[in-house]
Amino acid sequence: MIDPLPPKAQPRHQWWRSLRDRLATLLITAGGIGVVVAMLAIGVFLVLEVAPLFLEAGHGVGWRELWQPRWQPGTLTGETPSYGLQPLAWGTLKAAFWALLFAVPLALGAAIHSALYMPPRLRSRLKPTLELMEAMPGVVVGFVAGLVLAPWVDRHLAGALALLIGLPAGMLFAGLAWMRLPSAWRRRFPLGWAGLWLMPWLALLVGLALWLSPWFEALLFSGDLRGWLEARFGLGVSARNALIVGVAMGFAVIPGIYALAEDALSGVPSNLGEGAQALGATRWQSLWKVVLPAAAPGVLSAVMIGAGRAVGETMIVLMASGNTALMTLNPLEGMRSMAATIAIELPEAVPGGVHYRLLFLVALALFVFTFLVNTVAELVHARLRSRYRRLGGMS
Repeated sequence: MIDPLPPKAQPRHQWWRSLRDRLATLLITAGGIGVVVAMLAIGVFLVLEVAPLFLEAGHGVGWRELWQPRWQPGTLTGETPSYGLQPLAWGTLKAAFWALLFAVPLALGAAIHSALYMPPRLRSRLKPTLELMEAMPGVVVGFVAGLVLAPWVDRHLAGALALLIGLPAGMLFAGLAWMRLPSAWRRRFPLGWAGLWLMPWLALLVGLALWLSPWFEALLFSGDLRGWLEARFGLGVSARNALIVGVAMGFAVIPGIYALAEDALSGVPSNLGEGAQALGATRWQSLWKVVLPAAAPGVLSAVMIGAGRAVGETMIVLMASGNTALMTLNPLEGMRSMAATIAIELPEAVPGGVHYRLLFLVALALFVFTFLVNTVAELVHARLRSRYRRLGGMS
């Protein structure tokens, strides 16, 4: 009987590569576990800081008191404390609403155009540029909004209103005009390059809106738009208000929504849209009836993650909102968000006091909200990936 050959010794370089792979796997696993443990530790820490607020009899704060429409922590001499969280929750939702109202149409429109109409050469340059905007610090955006945008809008309120009305109307007019051009002209101005050849038109619209705004204000509002708003609708105008926050925070939220929505739209199998067009659907019908429903979970998760970012944003709201704890529907008045309240008042709160623990309660509410939103968004995104795998297997 022939004895089996002894096992061949592993070369040294293979042994070193195997060791590096194991070390890399170990470090990645440890990092993932560390992130989960850190998240749980933060949650447990917040719960432990908040628990005495309701368990200890000396604090005297009940759930009914927390829902009063007034936030006045009593930090000034002779001030009666009032710990109603309604104005903070209202300000947080108000800021997030205006930010999403500004950001979602622009981000989704850019994602649709980039994924389905833009030529690959232009898309390969534009998409990384927009995604890099997400790295811009919130304090820089808030600084520009609070010290540049807010004073300019306060001085040129009619011009800002003209831009708000004129730019969407001008873009709609440009689209209708492009559709009515002869085919030879449309080939000279292809739809995929609209982001470039529309730039002069946008500059013209901005110039016309600012040039005509004084005549516009004199004709329709007797030369005083601010006074007309207050006399006609009772709307006060603050220099730092919810609209300023919405525009500034919208710019901060747009890159994240755009990147996730563009990935979802570009991941839709091309045979779906091509099959719809082969059956006689127009390009718009194919987009609206086929591509968007297929990418809907990814688009929804993008919007949800953008909402989580808007709710948790601190510096933009802190620097551009005026930080007045008001509960009004007026978008031209200030407000105070939960995150901004923590940043402003936590350094002045007495450790262990009612005010201190209430700020931790606000932090716990923000933590739970953002955690749930991001978790649901990730589950929806996982469902989208499984749907794409099934559609890809059918093709």
